[in-house]
Amino acid sequence: MSENKKVKTKANNSNGLPRKRFYRARAHSNPLSDSHFPVPIAPSHVDYSLHYPHYFHPDTTTDDNGVSTFIPCKTRSKKIQFADIGCGFGGLLISLSTLFPETLMIGMEIRDKVTEYVKERILALREANPGQYQNASVVRTNSMKYIPNYFEKGQLSKMFFLFPDPHFKEKNHRRRVISPHLLDEYAYTLQVGGIIYTITDVEELGEWMKDCLEDHPLFEAISKEEFAADPVVKLLSSATEEGQKVARNDGQTFTAVYRRISLVATDLGIHEV
Repeated sequence: MSENKKVKTKANNSNGLPRKRFYRARAHSNPLSDSHFPVPIAPSHVDYSLHYPHYFHPDTTTDDNGVSTFIPCKTRSKKIQFADIGCGFGGLLISLSTLFPETLMIGMEIRDKVTEYVKERILALREANPGQYQNASVVRTNSMKYIPNYFEKGQLSKMFFLFPDPHFKEKNHRRRVISPHLLDEYAYTLQVGGIIYTITDVEELGEWMKDCLEDHPLFEAISKEEFAADPVVKLLSSATEEGQKVARNDGQTFTAVYRRISLVATDLGIHEV
């Protein structure tokens, strides 16, 4: 069977979008296991032209033998600002793409079949809606290990952690995507004033994530007024497959939204501002 025919059989004939049943995978993966996929050695080595061809041309040079080599780029007119960690089937990405059409965003997903689905979904939406969804992309990676490989210090303005694996057993809590030491990395990549969004339908995990954020010196909870006015908050429970499933079952969700803050040193020590 030709490659074109394979693609057609995986697409919905009515709208051209890929069908999830061809991309099903396990609900979660072990983030501490070794996986084999390419990882950029630094943020300057992320090839934006692969993710956002509408905005970037390939940064390559060709030698006398016709072999092309990627050129690391340290200065870009636009950089990724939103990161959806464990993006699943890409529901939040798709919603954010039209809500923030000028903002580059990327989903980071460890499962290969799910990543392929999101990639095909974005390509289909771009083809069906010229000029739209060019700012969204996805990459297969382990975000618990390689966040600093993709983002510079203070690059991101929003990070999303929607319905992560709860890892119920205490011995597996080190696998949780929100933890004190991982928040250090997230704080590094978030700009001051940037927002981190978390939501889960597991109360214990919700308390865990909230406590981790509350105890970290570089994060503070946003006010109730900001929470109510933020258009993104409404998407946390409605844009994803997991959120929709919880809503259908009349389930409860637990949300924590925190801002990245800075620290200043004075004669009295280090204080939050």
